[in-house]
Amino acid sequence: MVYDDPVAFLLQQKRPLLSLEFFPPKTEAAAEELLINAEAIATHLRPDFVSITCGSGGSARELTYAYSQILKQRFGWTIVPHLTCAGQTRDSLLGTAESYAMMGVKSLMALRGDPPSPRLRRTLTSEGTAWGGEFQHADQLVALLKQEYPDLCLGVAGYPEKHPEAPTIDEDLAHLKHKVSRGASFVTTQLFFEASVYKNFMDRCRGADIRAPIIPGLLPAVSLEQVQKFCRLTRATLPQKLLGELQSTAPEDQWKIGVEWTHNLIKELLALGAPGIHLYILNRSRSVLQLAQRLNKERIFRRA
Repeated sequence: MVYDDPVAFLLQQKRPLLSLEFFPPKTEAAAEELLINAEAIATHLRPDFVSITCGSGGSARELTYAYSQILKQRFGWTIVPHLTCAGQTRDSLLGTAESYAMMGVKSLMALRGDPPSPRLRRTLTSEGTAWGGEFQHADQLVALLKQEYPDLCLGVAGYPEKHPEAPTIDEDLAHLKHKVSRGASFVTTQLFFEASVYKNFMDRCRGADIRAPIIPGLLPAVSLEQVQKFCRLTRATLPQKLLGELQSTAPEDQWKIGVEWTHNLIKELLALGAPGIHLYILNRSRSVLQLAQRLNKERIFRRA
């Protein structure tokens, strides 16, 4: 078995990390597209680690596990799966964590996850399991995993512009501090589009004595429609300059605007001291490969 390096170990190397995020496909066509794009990316990039998202429900966990295994075995990537706790039991969470440990995974993203759908909530209730139950927040998952697997490296989510459900920025920051104090080793942020957003978030975190490394998460805009959709979902601010550039560009060329914007943002963030960059790539390769070409030329990431 090949054991992954924990993300905490990679962060100690004092060089910018580059990580990518995939989501498990739900159809054969989407699965084929993912593997084609992953193959293209592996030819041009050597990401320090790759994360795989996880939705709600047992089948979602199974898909995350399956594609963690596929990407690890096929490309030799260090894998950081998402583990979500909403609607899960203690035994199911520990069982999943044990399965990843047996795969050689050393790091997990510990997340609350989306609440189950109304239909799944009814099913859980009929089975005698309240969907919230013991695990309504990610800090509870962090505490459980660190208790049972003290050597496991855990990442948690941070929200530079506040979690949509948090009443205030201060309360959201308090939740993040609690997750870190319970044993999280690093933070990956929700998407944002301006370096000032990250700087302000870092200042608030350090002011609150949150010392864990904070990796900025970036979404290379593929289209105006896509970026507006994600901004609605996450409540991220879409800068007027980026909006104007996308609006004035033909739809088939809007992805190029996203690449240019993300490339410049990466350089700004690393200049601010960001420990690395996490790219939400939505299982696509075109924007990532264009970015890789530029990053390779500029030697921004040592392993690019």
